[in-house]
Amino acid sequence: MAKVEEEARGRITIVPATDVINNDESPAMAVRRKQDASIVVATRLVRDGLADGLLTAGSTGAFMAAGLLILGRLPGVKRPALAPILPTIDGHGVVLLDVGANMDATPENLLQYAIMGSIYAEQVLARPKPRVGLLNVGTEPGKGNELAKEAYQLISQRQLNFIGNIEARDLLAGQADVVVTDGFVGNVVLKFMEGMAFGLFEMLKVEFTSDWRSKIGAGLLLPSLRRFKRSLDYSEHGGAPLLGVKQPMIKCHGSSKSKAIYNGLRQALLFIENRSGEVISAAIASSD
Repeated sequence: MAKVEEEARGRITIVPATDVINNDESPAMAVRRKQDASIVVATRLVRDGLADGLLTAGSTGAFMAAGLLILGRLPGVKRPALAPILPTIDGHGVVLLDVGANMDATPENLLQYAIMGSIYAEQVLARPKPRVGLLNVGTEPGKGNELAKEAYQLISQRQLNFIGNIEARDLLAGQADVVVTDGFVGNVVLKFMEGMAFGLFEMLKVEFTSDWRSKIGAGLLLPSLRRFKRSLDYSEHGGAPLLGVKQPMIKCHGSSKSKAIYNGLRQALLFIENRSGEVISAAIASSD
């Protein structure tokens, strides 16, 4: 342990930050006014070239505001997208974007989300020719509202591995590597899944402790239950990138432990090494 700490001293620089952004503050106003908040200080370090990327487990709103106001968008990107990896039955996970960076979206925004998500899945998650789906209420091309119909046409005209519409019930089936939707729907899906996972484990806990027979059964099933819980664990993938800003930014869950932070840093490193931001910018420019 002492050796690790000694090695870290030569590789880690601590930059003081005295302000705190509270949950009840407007993220954009707080980022503008609290210049010594940690998220603001860290994002300035990235902007000024003193760091190559940013990872935080703090306020999501402040994270996104700092990305937009301090780093800015990549050339050609109209709106960035927050892109977490949701668990799937096959264990590979699916990138869902956007989940709340922007509540409203245009068909052109969804096209850009598809491009950015595809590049991220290919370069950071090592998915060759990632399958891109559009979240909709049916699988037929003519399904959905006007936003979904127009986005379908735009995405299908691009050189993406577009597999068409994906229904919410198939989201976790592993049919796609990337699924695109607007931020309002994406955020509802994400929060529902988080609540469903928590509720499921709570119901299992009640059932497995209801009587002595259930307790014995729970003991026998414990290894399988632990594997099942790991398959739903966000820390396996790290965090959600904010795609479309000029430098890599990764948002980890507020309750992240060391494993999630490690995997989030690994994501950022792959993003930097593959120069994914430049690839995204070039791909967006060619789509105009």
